[in-house]
This record gives sequence, structure tokens and C-alpha cells, in this order.
Amino acid sequence: MADNAQDYTAPPPEAAQATTIASPINLILLSLLIFLAYLRLRPTPPVTLPKHPPPTVFRTFTPPILKPFNGEKDMPVYLSVRGRVFDVTSGKNFYGPNGPYANFAGRDASRGLACGSFDEDMLTKDLNGPLDTLEGLGGEEMEALRGWEERFQEKYLVVGELVPVGSEKAKAAEL
Repeated sequence: MADNAQDYTAPPPEAAQATTIASPINLILLSLLIFLAYLRLRPTPPVTLPKHPPPTVFRTFTPPILKPFNGEKDMPVYLSVRGRVFDVTSGKNFYGPNGPYANFAGRDASRGLACGSFDEDMLTKDLNGPLDTLEGLGGEEMEALRGWEERFQEKYLVVGELVPVGSEKAKAAEL
């Protein structure tokens, strides 16, 4: 009968079988844990601060001195509005070479901005002559010019003043 009892021994139920730790779900969870630990503990590169632009000194410009500041040859972009020279380099897409306002770069843009015209005839042709006095502009045009000037003052740094060639301020600036 003892032999008979051995024949009827059933295999142990599945729950009683030993499961391995290397099951697919455990391997996925272990991989996820290692990946998250790596993300948390990995070294981060040091933060590099941007370089400061060189300091800008307020200076006196004459039209010929202002002319090269048109964004070409790695020069900054300056333009003048009613005697104030603004550094518009941060808006180089607009005022620099090939921009819609490129003809104002390095020039007195007052009349062109007041009239809403980008034509070359709005610019003073004789750089050694007197500055544009804005004679002949109407009230609406002067109001438009004031709006442009306010916008430039809010957005851009004033780097100087524009004076005519041969003026006392121009002579003093040459010294």
C-alpha cells in the first residue's frame, strides 16, 4: 500500500512553487529604478553665465561718425531720432543689413519715421551739412515721431547725441 500511496502524489500547486526574482515585471521595475536614480544623481555641467557686453559710453556723434554704425562688419547698429542716438543692435533683424528699416541704420531716421517712409530721399544726403530741422512736418507726423521716440526710449539704450559737423559740441568731442 505504501507503493500505492506514492503513485497518487500530485504535483504541488502552482502557488507553492518558488518564483524567481527575475520575472519580467521585476526586471522592468528594477531598470526604471536604476534609470531614475541615474537621472537624480548624474553630474550636471556647470552653468555658464553669458558675457556682458562692453560698457557703452555716452558720446557725441556727427553724421559722418554715425554712418559706419550700420551693422556691417560686426559694428553695432545705431540710429538717431531727434538728436538722440539709440543702440538698436538688439533689433538687428529690423535695423541691420537686409532689414526693413536698414536704410535708417547709421543715420538720422527722424523724418523717415515721422512720415512712415523708408525711402532714401527721407534721409539727409549731405552728411557734412546741417541736421534736419524737421521743417514742413505736420502735427500728425510730429505726433508719430514722438511715438517712435518713446518706443525707442523704452526699448533701446541712448548712447549719444547727434550734432552737426563743425558745431561746438562736435569740436569738443574731437579733443
